[in-house]
Parts: sequence; structure tokens; C-alpha cells
Amino acid sequence: MKEKLSRRLAQNEEALKKIFQDSSDLVYRSVQFTESRKGLVVYIEGIIDTKGVEQHIISPLIEGLVKAEGPVERLSELPFTRISLTQMAAASDWPGVIEAILTAHVVIFMDDSNEALTFDVKGGSRRSVEEPSTETVIRGPREGFTESLRINTALLRFKIKTEKMRLKPLVVGKITKTDVAVAYIDGLAKKDLVDSVIDRLNQIDMDGILESGYIEEWIEDNPYSPFPQIQYSERPDTIAAQLLEGKVAIFVDGTPFVLVAPVTLWQLLQSSEDYYERYFITNFIRWIRLFFLLLALMLPGLYIAVTTYHQDMLPSSLILSIATAREAIPFPAIIEALIMEISFEALQEAGIRLPKTIGQAVSILGALVIGQAAVQAGIVSAPIVIVVSMTGIASFTLPRFNLATTVRLLRFLIMILAALFGLFGIVIGTVWILVHLTQLKSFGVPYLLGVSPYRPRDFKDIFVRVPMWKMSERPYSSSPDNIRRAGIRKLRGGGEENEGW
Repeated sequence: MKEKLSRRLAQNEEALKKIFQDSSDLVYRSVQFTESRKGLVVYIEGIIDTKGVEQHIISPLIEGLVKAEGPVERLSELPFTRISLTQMAAASDWPGVIEAILTAHVVIFMDDSNEALTFDVKGGSRRSVEEPSTETVIRGPREGFTESLRINTALLRFKIKTEKMRLKPLVVGKITKTDVAVAYIDGLAKKDLVDSVIDRLNQIDMDGILESGYIEEWIEDNPYSPFPQIQYSERPDTIAAQLLEGKVAIFVDGTPFVLVAPVTLWQLLQSSEDYYERYFITNFIRWIRLFFLLLALMLPGLYIAVTTYHQDMLPSSLILSIATAREAIPFPAIIEALIMEISFEALQEAGIRLPKTIGQAVSILGALVIGQAAVQAGIVSAPIVIVVSMTGIASFTLPRFNLATTVRLLRFLIMILAALFGLFGIVIGTVWILVHLTQLKSFGVPYLLGVSPYRPRDFKDIFVRVPMWKMSERPYSSSPDNIRRAGIRKLRGGGEENEGW
């Protein structure tokens, strides 16, 4: 049962101090409403706008805003009209008051009243809007999300100016009570998809949600798959583009990374800059990404298989050169490759975790000095250094970090299979990955949608991107009631361009 507030101001203040004992950031400000009536303003310092409280609440109250004698049943009925804050609510029980204080509200108590008023005055020091550090572009917007939920939703509103955009509020986490907003465009996103996202979020049973990654693990379809089934981004233009394709975004207070669902493998291979450059430039870059994706996954395994089992596949001059380089190496190819790959992963991790200036020096010196010293000491051969370096560069061409990490993990599986069975092992690993991808789904959407199953609408934006005016229909995963998104391009010489391929 919810305990009601007392009519005595002193008793309410004593109860508050007992609930929030040893809380040095809780501010109690006494206010004299009239000669016979006192009030109390309570808020948490640091999460509210202190200047706004002083200007819009404290000053009007001190100036004698409330003129009423005798007992007051409902504080909200008194003339608080000089308070210029718009988001005002009333609370008559302690759970409502506690939740208001913890969610950056200012609470006003008054003597002879068993009701308190709450005002939303969120503030505090938060990071300003800056260029995203994880998704840099040459051409495109330079703004990125911050840790503030309201700033992030405002950045999205600047991009999508329609009354059909919905931002459904949720609270996730039994202790942290993290604010979450589910964003979608009504009429573009399938109702079943929106209901599924909201239902999965409501089923999260956890004490705290500190980052969107917590939510990602709770709501993904297959938690045992190494492939990411939800995309995250800190770019407002990326999120806006996904919403226009009928997808759903999940904003989490306290993190700049916004989740997007559903997702396909092809979407993870695309960058927002693919749509800002002309289509033939984009297609060239996409082919490079696809080639280096295969290279990052297969190159060390191919080196191990060929040098161990299939030497006759290489030209004589090349195999002699490799044999000469490996003549003094005491380890087999698989051990040699694992030493270099693990060392490269350690250098990469060290470069990320150390301070920026030191991290760059460690990465460069580690790659040069350790690699050269290992070759001269006869621990590894020069060809494997080249292979590992090319593999590392190839993994950096992938635009999504979570997909690049998956490729790095699967690379070790391919290497082990190649050491055991040669090229047959690589075929086995490749078939296993393809079978897994064809069975994988993201919120019911096939992971290889567009290719398996084949959908002409989605195929126009996978291996190549056709011109914008050719992509007149939204992807298959969007709502079937509103699939058209572009008209027919008027040719400069007169007439109309065909909508087909």
C-alpha cells in the first residue's frame, strides 16, 4: 500500500531525511508562503537546472505567490500561476515523491497540505553535441548523439519533421530506472515489429541498465550467435534513415549509442556516407569492402592450408620463396599464425585502452619493432607478417565495429579448420557460417534478406547501390501499406526516367 503524505510539513521533512539519509546532494530549501504558512522545496543538486529553480520557482514563491489561509486539501488548486514552468504534476504519496526527486524534478511541500507539486527542471552538466568519434565521414553531418536522452530525441526531431514519428517512453531497470524511448514512424514500421520491440523491453528483469549494450543482449533473437543482430549508431542521420525504412530505434538515457532493429548483414556493411556520394563511387567502395571482408576472414586460413597441405597450388618460384623464409622457423604454420594474430589483437586492444597519444605510439612501435625482431630472431617468417598485416588492414575497412569483431573471432575458427583439414576445412567453415546466416533472424527478419530470400526491392541496395531515383520503394521489412518513397525522375532532355532497373 502506498503511504500518503502527512499534512504536517515538519513530519514530511523528517520522513524525507530518513529516506534519503546520508545524501549530501539533496537540497532542502525552506520558503515562507505567508505569515502562518511555510513551504519546503526539495531537489537533488547536479541533475537539475539550478538557475531555472532559482528564477522560476524560488523567486516567485518568496515574492508571496500563494495567498490562502486555512487548511489546503489540494496544493495544485492554489494560484501557482506565476511559476513559468510548464511540466507540473501533483503527488500525494511517498513513492510518487521519491520517483519525482530521483528523476530530476523539484518537489514543493506546503504546511497543512497532504499533496506535493513536482516540476520537471532537468539540467546538470552533460556533454555537448560533437562529431561522432566511432563513425567519422568525409562528407555528411558532423553532429552526434550525447548521453542526454532529450538532446538525442531533439536531434532526431530536427531530421524528421513529421507528426507521425512516435517516441514511446519506457523505464527499464529495477534500481537504475533508466529512461528508454522507442522511436518509429507510424505507417512505415510494421505494427508487429513495434509491438515485439516494446514487449521484449518490458520483459527485461534486471537491476540496472547502464548502456544500450545491456538491452541488446536481452532482446536479440539468438543470444548465442557471434553475429550482431541489432545495429547501434551515434549518428542522427543514420537513425533517421533507418526509421524512414520502417525500422525501430531504441534510445537509452546515459549513452550516445542508439539501437536499431531489425538489421541485416548487408546493412552492417554499409556506411552513411554511401548515400552522400554518387552511386558509382559508392559501388566501387562497396566492392572493396566485400573483397576485404573475405580477405579478413580467409587469408590466414588460406596461408596455413596452402603451406601445409597444398603447396602444389602455388607457382614454383613463390613456394620456394616461402619455403626459404620458413626454413629456420621451428613452429608449424598454425602456431606461427596464432602467435602473430594474437600479438596483433593484443596490440590493437592496447592501442584502444591506453591514452590516445600513448596508444598510437604503442601500436606503431609494437607492429614495427616486435614484428621485425620476431622475424630476425627466427620465431616467425616474413610471409606471415605480411599476411597478418593485410588481414588487420582488411578488418579495418568494415564500417561496423561489432561486425569487424565477429570476423576477427571467426578468423581463428577458419585457421584451426585449415590446420586440421586444409582447404576442405575452410570449405567446412564457410558452409557452416553460410548455413548459420541463412537461419539467423533479427526480430523475425531474415539476416540475408534480399539475397536469401531474394527480394528485388532490397537487392537494389546490397552489392551495388542504384541511383536514388531508382530506389522508389522501401525495403521489404517495412510496412506493406506504404512502400513508395520516391517518384519518377524528370530527365533534362524531356520525358520521364523508367522506374525499373
